[in-house]
Amino acid sequence: MRRDVNWWQVVFIAAGSPALVMFSLGGISAVTGTISPLVWFISVMIGFIAIFTYAEIAGMHPNKSGGTAVYGATAWVRHSRIIAPMSIWSNWLAWSPILAIGSGLGSGYLLSIFLPPDHALNTWQLTLIDLGFLKEGLTIRINAQFIVGTILMVAVWSIQHSGIARTAKVNIVLTLGGIIPLLFVTLIPLFTGQVHINNFVPFVPINGEWNLEGWRLLIGGLFLAAWAAYAAENAVCYMSEMKEPRRDGARAIIWSGILCVALYSLVPFVFQGVLGTEYMLSPGIASGEGVGVALASMVGAGEVGAKILVVMLTFTLFLGIMTAMAGSSRTLYQGGHDGWMPKFLDQLNENGVPTRAMWADLAFNAILLLMSDYLFVLAVSAVNYVLFHYLNLNAGWIHRLDNPDSDRPYRTPKVLLIAGVCLAYVNAFLIGAGANIWGNHILFLGLAAAFISTPVFWYRHYIVDKGKFPDHMLSDLIPPGKTELTPTRAGILPYVALAGGVTSMALGYFIFWSGNFI
Repeated sequence: MRRDVNWWQVVFIAAGSPALVMFSLGGISAVTGTISPLVWFISVMIGFIAIFTYAEIAGMHPNKSGGTAVYGATAWVRHSRIIAPMSIWSNWLAWSPILAIGSGLGSGYLLSIFLPPDHALNTWQLTLIDLGFLKEGLTIRINAQFIVGTILMVAVWSIQHSGIARTAKVNIVLTLGGIIPLLFVTLIPLFTGQVHINNFVPFVPINGEWNLEGWRLLIGGLFLAAWAAYAAENAVCYMSEMKEPRRDGARAIIWSGILCVALYSLVPFVFQGVLGTEYMLSPGIASGEGVGVALASMVGAGEVGAKILVVMLTFTLFLGIMTAMAGSSRTLYQGGHDGWMPKFLDQLNENGVPTRAMWADLAFNAILLLMSDYLFVLAVSAVNYVLFHYLNLNAGWIHRLDNPDSDRPYRTPKVLLIAGVCLAYVNAFLIGAGANIWGNHILFLGLAAAFISTPVFWYRHYIVDKGKFPDHMLSDLIPPGKTELTPTRAGILPYVALAGGVTSMALGYFIFWSGNFI
């Protein structure tokens, strides 16, 4: 791949990470109530602590793209050929649906402000399959939202086809057109006194009590918020495209993390403080399609001004889509290049862009865009995303033990490395305790989706590659001056870590769902 970008350009490419607050802001507010800003703050701080571990393992792989899942998989592969590919698969399965969710919400924003609710284009729908057995009201359908959303996805594909440098330039424009308006509608109410303390009272979950159900709602909110609030890690998807990866990788991810902390703390606080819990329960907020109009209303814009703001906030969603396609396609490409994913994904065009991986993303998300409930898609993705973080936070200490002499341009402080390991088990607990808040089958479907990686990888590795990885797969980890890897020293500890993760997940489920079926 071409080394065409600096760390600050990567921050702009990854600026879609804080834009993801728009995706689940309404859904989490509708479920958690007045405590939703606390949920977001805790979640983004968990993600911020994690990025220091990811900065270290990213620096160890200057010649790979695809993000921290790829860098974590090289730690796990010397201990398990089931878990290692799952890290990459789950990360892609979490990031890729942003294309469908963001395009669906963006088309919903546009249709809601330019057409009345009862217009034929807003009401027309062709139902193909009823999926009510998975979640009430879930269908596969074709409507105007699907058509407009598909156009948005194809536009993103076309922009990124020309290379990472052009993608960075477009993302700079989208950041100015999307993140700045988001800050505008957030900061204006703060300075004009529209944030009311009574909208945070009583400071309890939406069920009204800090009982078992209240804690379950809080944990469910933390689980779903993780899908967006941990997303600063996306900044190291581009190590092999950075001009100075040894120096710039840590800079890119840490500055992306700071940007995420600012926006994920501020936006939900103002959203709740201005609009209040009653508004959060109105139609369109939980689904996310009414969030753009709600944000525009917070600055008292007139009809024309509100439409302009909503269009600009659609740029915010578009920025998230751009970031997702850039990152997830590189995960697929590197997976194909290193022997984890189907071999046909290992292809770059004349601009150094993984076009086959981008086509795969586009086709997969066209199917997801047909679904009527994007929050359902998001929740299944979140299972895989939080699972990936559990695996990757453990990958940090596995690399320390197994590859002590490998080149590390950045070394995370030990206290942050240990904190990350502790948070890995918090993440496992969140999966067990929080997933089913968003649907009775979410936990099962998410874990089942994660294990699809096993047959995909085994076919590639044992049938196509005859049980041998490409020679370059672990080459970044060979210590300077040596010709081969050092022997592993982690012993049984990775298996103990896996047992601990399963126990944490089961404990979360047992405490909060022992009287229910998955």
